[in-house]
Amino acid sequence: MSSDKAGLIFRAHYFDDRAAWQGLCDLLRDIFEIDVSGLDRLGGPDPTSAPFGFFDADGTCIANITAFAMPLVIDGVFVRAAGLQSGAVRPSHRGRGLYRAVMEAALDHCNAEGFEAVVLLTDTPALYEKHGFRPLPQHRFAGVPPTGGRAFATRRLHLANEADLTLLSRLLDGRAPVSDRFAPLRQKEMFLFNASLMPDLKLDLLEEAGAVVAWQADGEGNVDILDIVGTRMPALADILASLDVTPQRVTVHFAPDHLAWDGEAIADDGEMVLMLRGPDDLQPALPFALPPMAAF
Repeated sequence: MSSDKAGLIFRAHYFDDRAAWQGLCDLLRDIFEIDVSGLDRLGGPDPTSAPFGFFDADGTCIANITAFAMPLVIDGVFVRAAGLQSGAVRPSHRGRGLYRAVMEAALDHCNAEGFEAVVLLTDTPALYEKHGFRPLPQHRFAGVPPTGGRAFATRRLHLANEADLTLLSRLLDGRAPVSDRFAPLRQKEMFLFNASLMPDLKLDLLEEAGAVVAWQADGEGNVDILDIVGTRMPALADILASLDVTPQRVTVHFAPDHLAWDGEAIADDGEMVLMLRGPDDLQPALPFALPPMAAF
């Protein structure tokens, strides 16, 4: 169903239209300089996606926001949540209420689908507070790395290798939550897309553990663990032994409650703010972070 506003056509659930999908890709490239068309090679956009946008008569996407299913674990409790992403309006059409209209359509969709919460990442949190969102403070966890772990055989995975991509996709489909404090239960498409944008990211399969570690090293004795994909979480000591690294300092970018290690919780000072719309009591009580590979 569509309606006109300011000479534009409102469209919803349009990802089955290749021209409209390309229109959204063009919008995000023009506004954010990000080419999301790379998702096509990785299996396509999240199949739960529900986009809401305005298009002009030539098929140019003028404004958009997309809702998608993002089930979460928050303090050990399963939460049927949704995420919002790909929010943008072309500068030539700002100030006309288009973004408010697509936001309201997306939130109406989330309410109709029975989602208990909605989350998003933004560098303009005040824009979303008027829609009932509140910021959630995030932390990373840093400290002296553990030693004495068991070394598993490892193999480097490459997204350009179809067999590796298939293996990683399967593990992402059946992954366990990386933390019980706050973690997505699935977000395969964003993990693969984010990995494709990070040339220095290492994806190492710990074969006996059946887990893939997404990590980076800065060459100065520091290792960053960005995410772990598997049916169970290896201990951090085992991960470092398997990767055959002896860093001076390790930073884990999610709550390490499954890693048999405690780091110092350091408040995130980045520009992007995680925001949640839901009941007031739905908030992690302990320091946590959304794993960077799940950023959207």
